[in-house]
Amino acid sequence: MGYIVNQDIIDRVGSAAALQLTTDSGSSPSTTVLDEVRLSSEGEVNGYLATRYAVPVDLTAHADVAATLKAFTLDIAVYRLHLRRSLVSDADRNARNDAVKWLEGVAKGAVDLPAATTPASSTSDQPTAEWGSKEQNAATLRDL
Repeated sequence: MGYIVNQDIIDRVGSAAALQLTTDSGSSPSTTVLDEVRLSSEGEVNGYLATRYAVPVDLTAHADVAATLKAFTLDIAVYRLHLRRSLVSDADRNARNDAVKWLEGVAKGAVDLPAATTPASSTSDQPTAEWGSKEQNAATLRDL
């Protein structure tokens, strides 16, 4: 399950722009190019999310998160699509940078997805410890 579909990209940039940005000839946007842009964008999003959540994130119960991930994934996809033709506007660049900034916040724990989303298995390089009394905490820290 992905966060966007090819038609979302076409709808965002418009049919004429999608055709121009994905193909040199033909009457419809290239599905191959759209797939590449969509999958690489979703991969980038999942790369950030995977530090804290199982990916792809199951969005069936969280319409608010689904809309947010869709919007940010589209921002990245539109940037990548325009980048293919070296036609990236400041607006597209800023939208992508805002998406990445939000994703970095998720990865660092400054932004949380709803509690009902499945956390990723513990793959953090950071040690974990259970905290107890002052003496237990001191002993635990010494052992780290």
